[in-house]
Amino acid sequence: MNSRLILIPLLLSAILASASAALAQDKGSVDPKPLPPLANPKDPKLGAKELFGRKVLPAAMPTHVIGFYAKGCIAGAEALPINGDTWQVMRLSRNRNWAHPDMVALLERLSAKVHKEAGWPGILIGDMSQPRGGPMITGHASHQVGLDADVWLTPMPDRRLSREEREEVSAVMMVRADRLDVDPAVWTPGHLIMIRAAAQEPSVQRIFVNAAIKKALCREAKGDRSWLGKIRPMYGHDYHFHIRIKCPPGSKECESQPDPESGEGCSAADFAFWFKDSTIHPKPSTEPPKPHPGITLAQLPAACRKVLAAPDAKQ
Repeated sequence: MNSRLILIPLLLSAILASASAALAQDKGSVDPKPLPPLANPKDPKLGAKELFGRKVLPAAMPTHVIGFYAKGCIAGAEALPINGDTWQVMRLSRNRNWAHPDMVALLERLSAKVHKEAGWPGILIGDMSQPRGGPMITGHASHQVGLDADVWLTPMPDRRLSREEREEVSAVMMVRADRLDVDPAVWTPGHLIMIRAAAQEPSVQRIFVNAAIKKALCREAKGDRSWLGKIRPMYGHDYHFHIRIKCPPGSKECESQPDPESGEGCSAADFAFWFKDSTIHPKPSTEPPKPHPGITLAQLPAACRKVLAAPDAKQ
C-alpha cells in the first residue's frame, strides 16, 4: 500500500483525538447567538467590523471586489457549499464560507485534485470571507475582499463530520516542538502535493505557511520548482495554509498586491529571520494590549457603504 495512504488514518485519528490540544484554533458554537443591535451604528468611530460582522447574507449586487485584501469588501459574494464530494467546511458558526466565485471554483478544483493525486478523501476548509467581506470581529486582518481562503493541513475524513465536530475539532499541528522543521509524525508527501497543486493555479498569487513548512517544501520538491516562489513564510500558519488569489480580470475597484519576488525563496538568507531565536521565541510585551476599534467605515473604500446598505441577496 502507498505509504501516504497508510499515514492518512494516523492524521484522522489525531484530528479527532486532539480537539483541545491546538489552543491557537478558536472553537465555534453549535448554537451561535446573533450579535446584539448596535446602540449607534452611525457612530463615525465605530469599527467597520461591527457593521460587516452583522451581515449574514451577501449584498444583492453584481459580483465585484472593492479595495485591498486587508481594507475592502465584496459585493455579490458566493457561498462555498458546506459539503462537497471532496471537501467540507469547518467552523460553520462563523459564516465565513463566502468568496468571489473564482475562489469558490478554485477550492472545488483543488479538492478534487488532492483527492486524485494525494489519495486524500478531500480537504477541510477554514475561513474564507464574510458575506459582504470587510473587517472581521475576530481573527484575520485580511480575508476582506473574497480572495483569501484557509485550507486545513489535515485530510478530510472519509465520512461527513457532525456539526459538533466542525465546531470543536482542531486541525493537527504540523510544526515540530522546537519550531525549526515539520513534525515527521504527521507531515506526509500528500501535504506537498496539496500545496503545490494550489500554488500551480494561475490565479494564485501567494500561499502563506509557517516557515518550517516552507523549509520542508524546499527540501522535498522535485522537478519543476517554479511554484515555490509563491510560498511565503508567515506567522500563525502551523495548522493551515492561506491561499490568496489575484484581483479577477476586469475588477477595476480591486487593489492588487505586487507579485512575489522572483526565485524559490529557499536560500539560507531567505530563512534567516524566521529561524532566529528572537523570532521563534519573542519576548512578551511589558505593556498590556490597548483595545482598538479597528478600521472605521470611513477608512474603507467609499463603495463599501453601498455594499453595506444593499438589501440581502435571495438564497
